[in-house]
Parts: sequence; structure tokens; C-alpha cells
Amino acid sequence: MEKVAVIGGGSWATAIVKILSENQSQVHWWMRNRDDVQHLIHYKHNPRYLSGVQFDLHYVKPSNDMKAVVEVADWIILAVPAAFVQLALADLSEYAFEGKVVVSAIKGMIPKQNILITEYLEREYHVPNSHQLVIAGPCHAEEVALEKQSYLTIGSHDIQTAGRFCELLNNRYVKANPLDDLDGIEYCAVIKNIIALACGIARGLNYGDNFQAVLVSNAMQEIKRFLHLIMPMHRELSGSAYLGDLLVTAYSQFSRNRTFGNMIGRGYTVKSAQIEMNMVAEGYFAVQSIYELNKKLQVDMPITTAVYLILYEKISPAVEFEILKEKLK
Repeated sequence: MEKVAVIGGGSWATAIVKILSENQSQVHWWMRNRDDVQHLIHYKHNPRYLSGVQFDLHYVKPSNDMKAVVEVADWIILAVPAAFVQLALADLSEYAFEGKVVVSAIKGMIPKQNILITEYLEREYHVPNSHQLVIAGPCHAEEVALEKQSYLTIGSHDIQTAGRFCELLNNRYVKANPLDDLDGIEYCAVIKNIIALACGIARGLNYGDNFQAVLVSNAMQEIKRFLHLIMPMHRELSGSAYLGDLLVTAYSQFSRNRTFGNMIGRGYTVKSAQIEMNMVAEGYFAVQSIYELNKKLQVDMPITTAVYLILYEKISPAVEFEILKEKLK
């Protein structure tokens, strides 16, 4: 029985635990909230997210003890918001992941440091690239809970390790495939959340489907320019790890970034939108990181810039989108 640690108590962490446990992996599930752990032990479901999913406690072992959860597992899956990674891992020693494979299910960057999760793990915990994977693809947690057909891409510099991890995920409603583009997949997963914010803002401003289609197609070009400069290699950006993930995040009713953007477009302040959602929209933090990173790169990224100016410089969404629409083709 494979031993896997899942770090995080949100909807995506819950969906991942569902997939792994149904495939009869032993899942050591770390959740910060002690009451949630006790609820899960007694009632066999997460009280906060995807509460309709029932877990078999023969395979799922909930815990508040981060060190114990990490120590016992061979695979470590990080599924907390990027802004809270440092806090979540704070009690671990710098060599806590030695000999283990660490999988990032996080679609964000470390705020202020403006680095990817994989870069942070290598810098702070000495996890080599060969022992790191990233999960990407159009796969909302809510649809996993409903057992809707979903596809995942596992990015890695070591395609064999990625393939082994795919075997842990594959089941009747999830299909996982390995891909040797760790960095490109991770950057794309970050930027697509920013684009989803833009799509939500556009919808909140009453722009229609025609405009959103142009917005998404221009966003794909924006992503292509960025990836070509920061991490050049041949990529099929029409693949599900890139375009597929962008599309579902830009259009889906389950996209929290799109929902957050929609509220901003309708006139909510950032703070009021965050309070009402009670969930983390990764794109809010990601856009600042990408914008700061791009000050050095100087890639033409008009959509990213527009979202940044709206969220951080408090430019009127209506005014900024009037400017943006003249830059789209």
C-alpha cells in the first residue's frame, strides 16, 4: 500500500484524498483545524468542503501532527494556498522531505519572494527537481466529488516518477498523464488564474461571450510569450495542461478566481469580495508576483497588467478595460 501525505484541508485537498483513498493508497491527511480532524474521524467527511464525500478511515488517517504525517509518507502532496505554504511548513526541519517525492497541487507563487512553489521547496527544504512533481489540468474539485470525467497532467523532470504517481491517481473518472515540463506547467497554472480574474471582471462589467473569447485567445498568446522568455522549450500549448486548464478556469461556475473577478467587476472592493467568498482566489496574490517578475522580463502582458492595476492600484475596472480592449486583437 502506497503511503501518501496530503497537506491541506480545502476542497482540492479533499478531492485528492478522495481519489487516492478510493485507489486504496494509505492517505495521511494533515488539516490545521483540530475540530475538523475530530469531525472527520467521527463523521467521515470534511465539514467545510465537499461535505458530501464520505471517506473510508481504513485508508484515510486525519491528523494535526504535520511532522508525523510527513515522516510516515513516501509521497507528499501540498494542497494549501500559496500564501500559506510557509506557515503550514514552518515546524518542519529543512531536511524533512529528504528521500521523499514532493508534489505541488498549488497553482500559485510564494508572495513577495515571487518564486514558484518548486523553487521554494528546493531553496528552503533542499528538494531536488528530480523529486518534485506538479499537478495541473482542467480538474475542479467539485466535479471530482461528483465523479465527473476529469484529466490531470503530472509535470516533472523525471518522467518515470511522474508516471508512477499517475498510477496512484488513475481510476474510472480520473485520467492522469505525465509530461516533462515541470516549470512551464507550473507557470501556466499561475497565470491562468490571473486570466480567470480578468474574465470574471469582464463578466461583472457586462462584456459578453464575444469579448471573453477574444480575451482568452489573447491570454494564450500572453502565456506563450512569457513562457518562451522565462523557460524556453518546445511546448504544445493547446494541450489540456495549458489551454485546457485555462479554459475551465476562465469559464467554469466552480472557478473561484472567475467568481472573485466577477465581484470586482460588479463594484466590490478586494476586501469585501474576499470576506464574502470565504475562499482564497490564488490569482489575487499571483498577479502581483507575475507583475513584479515581469518588471525585469518586460514581456508584453496587457491582461496581467490590467488586472494588477485594478486590484493593487485601485484603478476603476471600467476605465482599465476600456484601455485593455484597445490592446486586444
